[in-house]
Amino acid sequence: MPRPAQPTHPVVADVTAKVAERSRASRAAYLSRISAAAAERGLRPARADLGCSNLAHAVAACGGSDRIAMTGESAVSIGIVTSYNDMLSAHAPYESYPQAIKATAREVGAVARVAGGVPAMCDGITQGRAGMELSLFSRDVIAMSTAIALSHDVFDAALMLGVCDKIVPGLVEGALTFGHLPTAFVPAGPMASGRSNAEKAEVRKAFADGKAGRDELLASEVASYHSPGTCTFYGTANSNQLLMDVMGLHLPGAAFVHPDEPLRAALTDAATRRVAEIATSGQPYGIGQVVDEKAVVNGVVALLATGGSTNHTMHLVAMAAAAGIHLTWEDFDELSAVVPLLARIYPNGPADVNHFHAAGGTSFLVRTLLDAGLLHDDVQTLAGPGLSRYGQRPVLDATGTLTWEDAPLESGDLDVLRPATDPFSPDGGLRVLRGTLGNAVIKVSAVADEHRVVEAPARVFTDQVGFLTAFSRRELDRDVVVVIREQGPSANGMPELHTLTPSLGVLQKRGYAVALVTDGRMSGASGAIPAAIHVTPESVHAGPISRVRDGDVIRLDANAGTIDVLVEPEELAARPPALRGAPDEYGTGRELFHALRTAVGRADEGAHVFATLGRTAELGEHTLAPTLQSNPQPNPPTNMEQTL
Repeated sequence: MPRPAQPTHPVVADVTAKVAERSRASRAAYLSRISAAAAERGLRPARADLGCSNLAHAVAACGGSDRIAMTGESAVSIGIVTSYNDMLSAHAPYESYPQAIKATAREVGAVARVAGGVPAMCDGITQGRAGMELSLFSRDVIAMSTAIALSHDVFDAALMLGVCDKIVPGLVEGALTFGHLPTAFVPAGPMASGRSNAEKAEVRKAFADGKAGRDELLASEVASYHSPGTCTFYGTANSNQLLMDVMGLHLPGAAFVHPDEPLRAALTDAATRRVAEIATSGQPYGIGQVVDEKAVVNGVVALLATGGSTNHTMHLVAMAAAAGIHLTWEDFDELSAVVPLLARIYPNGPADVNHFHAAGGTSFLVRTLLDAGLLHDDVQTLAGPGLSRYGQRPVLDATGTLTWEDAPLESGDLDVLRPATDPFSPDGGLRVLRGTLGNAVIKVSAVADEHRVVEAPARVFTDQVGFLTAFSRRELDRDVVVVIREQGPSANGMPELHTLTPSLGVLQKRGYAVALVTDGRMSGASGAIPAAIHVTPESVHAGPISRVRDGDVIRLDANAGTIDVLVEPEELAARPPALRGAPDEYGTGRELFHALRTAVGRADEGAHVFATLGRTAELGEHTLAPTLQSNPQPNPPTNMEQTL
């Protein structure tokens, strides 16, 4: 049942107003573009303007009834963009989706076809390996692949099949370049719970400390990651899924239904019907209208309220830019101060996403945040106007028909999910750090109060191998701030550094004050170690982190939001930046990504390579498509003006 709208929290309202004002010109230009694209075709199908030869090529692979439908002008043409591969557990369920979607489309007089595929790599496999240096850039490759898939201009609606880390943000960015198309994101769901995340973490620490062998570690990992579906911890993949719910790009409550449940198939069927319905309505609307300033702020609020992935301090910025919206780290910081932490999902607690879903999941979360005035209800969504629709959860009734019911008024497990009136913490646990080392982000939702302030001598490394070698020699058995630089986007693609986590945890367990400072990433699996990540400007851009030396005392204060090297400013400024060794840019395909490393923007600007996103109004109305930044200098410094 509809509930009375609650007054918007003043900080949420203020941040939203600031986002809208700074985005005014770029958002207007974006909306003008997608409005023109929609007006160009009117209510006729996109293919109606194709020449006969063009259309013949477009329908050549269609079967009989689909070909007849496509050569007429009544059928809706739905493009499927899929991240399917059968190597990775999260994407393997998508194998059967296209055929099911095609059958459902025919039932409503539509034709669905796979428009294209996008790459889907796994950060779990590439952790600590050269392939991880391609990971962040895969997001932009996925965005471009999505644009290529839809560029044939024969589609009236789209379905995006994607789940994991860079895949969903890339699909969002690509889909937003076709923002006039009704678009649904179709998840596959998490695997069933295996070995608990807490047990898994303990075995990893034991292995790092030499107290467990490879066989024991491998058995633990296989028991944890054991079947089709996303990993069950609350990293970037599952943060993506929660955001797609709360930003209105899924059908309500679709995120965490298991791949093999009948409800999963029913939701996929319903998403297909829904985009066809929107496309044939008198007032169709596309993903560009759904992803507006309020939806972006809703995404940030949901991320903070659940202790989600720090990767989204870049991904949400990049996704927003694709819609002409300028989101900043300061927006995250201001919202985090007033958004309470409502979920404890590993690594922020022992539960996994299946426990979160069983306790009430996204529908309970949306309902309690709306009641607290922390989410905007007045938004457009895939399901229709109003985010309150997402305070309902999907169910199959006695006849097997999909319907939605109100979320329960109480959490099913207060150790996992709480109402806004009784949070785990009064703030969202994500902080922006500022100081003489530049800007960084830190997630403290899993960091104990006594570990949130660390002041200790630095030990500087330029890669993970150097750190692990020093750890194995017990050179780090002391209070220490581990500095790992030359890990930023321009340096080597900004790999995640989770290989460090077990060893850092061992040092902390031995009783030492330990912190990490890096221009690399740690993502949603960041745990109990205070980690100042995404430091910007990065080392290879001569940021202050490039001037830190072994023995310099660094103070990381997550409570005050500061990150400083306790060296006289004049001395620090006078030091030359550390000379970078010759980077290893060959092997595992890294040589193909040199142009992206040269073009990429700063972490606090989204770390993307699309120079024109978010500022097309300044560049002129004919500059419509994202283009790679062009700069003849190797690894040049970038700034807000250059990248946004």
